[in-house]
Amino acid sequence: MTSPDPMAEIKASFFIECEELLEAMQDGLQRLDDGDDDPETINVVFRAVHSIKGGAGAFGLEPMVRFAHRFETVLDGVRAGAQPVTPDLTKLFFRAGDHLSDIVRACRDDVDFPPSQSDAILSDLDSYISRDAADTAEDEIEFQPMALSLDLDLPSLDTPPEPPRWRITFTPEADMYESGNEVFPILSALADLGQADIRCDTSKVPGLTELAPESAYLSWSIDLNTTVEEAEIRSVFEFVEGLCDITVARADTAPQTSLPDLPPLVSDPPGAPPEREAVAPTEVSKPAAKPASQPAQANAAKTVVRVDLDRIERLVNLVGELVINQAMLAQSLESEGLSPHSDAMNGLEEFQRLTRDIQDSVMMIRAQPVKPLFQRMSRIVREASAAVDKDVHLITDGETTEVDKTVIERLADPLTHMIRNAVDHGLESTEDRVKAGKSPEGSVKLSAAHRSGRVVIEVSDDGSGINRPKVHQIAIDKGLVAEDAVLSDTEIDNLLFLPGFSTASCVSDLSGRGVGMDVVKTAIQSLGGRITITSAAGEGTTFSISLPLTLAVLDGMVVDVAQETLVVPLNVVSETLTIRDDTVDEVEPGTRVVRVRGGFVPLFDLGSALGYRAEPSNLAGSVALLIVQEDGSRAALIVDEIQDQRQVVIKGLDDAFCSAPGIAAATILGDGQIALIIDPSDIIAHTPKHSGSHAAPLRMEA
Repeated sequence: MTSPDPMAEIKASFFIECEELLEAMQDGLQRLDDGDDDPETINVVFRAVHSIKGGAGAFGLEPMVRFAHRFETVLDGVRAGAQPVTPDLTKLFFRAGDHLSDIVRACRDDVDFPPSQSDAILSDLDSYISRDAADTAEDEIEFQPMALSLDLDLPSLDTPPEPPRWRITFTPEADMYESGNEVFPILSALADLGQADIRCDTSKVPGLTELAPESAYLSWSIDLNTTVEEAEIRSVFEFVEGLCDITVARADTAPQTSLPDLPPLVSDPPGAPPEREAVAPTEVSKPAAKPASQPAQANAAKTVVRVDLDRIERLVNLVGELVINQAMLAQSLESEGLSPHSDAMNGLEEFQRLTRDIQDSVMMIRAQPVKPLFQRMSRIVREASAAVDKDVHLITDGETTEVDKTVIERLADPLTHMIRNAVDHGLESTEDRVKAGKSPEGSVKLSAAHRSGRVVIEVSDDGSGINRPKVHQIAIDKGLVAEDAVLSDTEIDNLLFLPGFSTASCVSDLSGRGVGMDVVKTAIQSLGGRITITSAAGEGTTFSISLPLTLAVLDGMVVDVAQETLVVPLNVVSETLTIRDDTVDEVEPGTRVVRVRGGFVPLFDLGSALGYRAEPSNLAGSVALLIVQEDGSRAALIVDEIQDQRQVVIKGLDDAFCSAPGIAAATILGDGQIALIIDPSDIIAHTPKHSGSHAAPLRMEA
């Protein structure tokens, strides 16, 4: 059996670190573009590029080293004040950052990256480098192969200069051991840097009867002869920073003082000087103690553990099975007729609480901020605006909004398509914007927020909006709607989502958009989401995507409809109603509304909408769920009976199943029965009797 390559793991960690550095670089460039003149901003960008170059050099990734080196040379000129930051230079920095990202990912995927692909950007970067700096940049590139002659005129090789001597003290705390760190690897890493004299201080170890296994009593003193810099010595302790006391100081430049006679852990090498110099520490890595009024954890360094995604997915699946088994246990105990105050029922209640806490914790592990996704979209905006020769600025909001990782990954493609359409078709040309009295620079806004247990992502522009008369006419010309069809604004907007609506010949005739939006809608629906459009002529268009926070577990209301068990997401149900004859009115044949506190809400029979039965003529005594949709509108779904409210595990339907309107997914109930999870808004939208639905396009599409 072949042992795993340790360098492969280190290299994988390096590329993960590269992604973080690229994110920091993009943040800094964005602040620079927004007019931030803080010197630390350009320092952040410089350090990110420099760190990528240094790591790439360690692995011999020459294309990355060469490009990053020229990039940082220009950044260094800005840092030194020799090169002012101009809009053109900022745009070049963005291009260089995007290109560096491409090189990093090509090297990560072991894909050949021809140096010629970098020539154009390197040429632009070189135009900002002085001749002397350019020569220096070429000379400083690491790992440049060169021929060396052995005929060297040296003073003497018999007495090499002794490397500098460093004194290091290392005192671990109990938290260091609790976090899984060990002393031996750290001491070994120090010994690898040069000649090390390591001594352990055991003076604080108590007697056996007073010994506390979880406490830390040992400390180490290390005399290190090495040619490396202090920063490299300190890097050995970077994973335990904040979990121990560390001092690093030059021992060969400090005054002589006496030291306690400590037993040696590693003996001096032959020929090493017997004396041991002591110095006063120059720096202590652990911060001084804060007043007791401040929480202790506020001073602790944030610890991040990278875990393979497969392990998290397995944990999520196990939590799902735990939820199902908890529901089975609850149903079994209830069927036994036990008293709600019995020990078994009290234990079950505690079990339910713990199950919920575990589920919430696991979902938080999978949740990630949408910031990296939004940063990818900023590149899409730059590339699309350059392709169509428009000046476009991307505005982002809600970057810290957290969403399930699976949702983020599957959202990248539809968002990319929508951003490109916003730049290409949503925004007018610069000349048209000036004629309309607008700023020559168009803007696209990308925002994310949590609303009613879901995440809403919006893509909006300040363009001319959807030209609805033209959209309607194109739909008539393509035979998608009848000539005499009267459609509302919402129905006309939703024509953009019909397959085959847009072709290359008619895209230029639209001041709105429509290219391939059926693909976007399909992708959003596959995530259990919905997409809506709002547009105002001359003001712009907004696409709103509503998605579940997670694709694993949801709180649902279990209902009976025509002897079928269904689950309705609880977050869309505002209240339940009992229908009476005097509260129902028929506004037209087949269309009924129910009066709710002075207002009228359309009624939908869930059984007939799903094809389980014919619509009942008498609704008296029926139970209705009052549904609140994303746009704030309300509707009432009629069901036969409400069974329970419970947490259910979402099971996606395979492609082999027919995609039925209104069916989002399925779940397994406590008795082992499979129940469908419905999407109320989709059912309402696909019910032709509702005047505000998308019925007309659906009938015509069919």
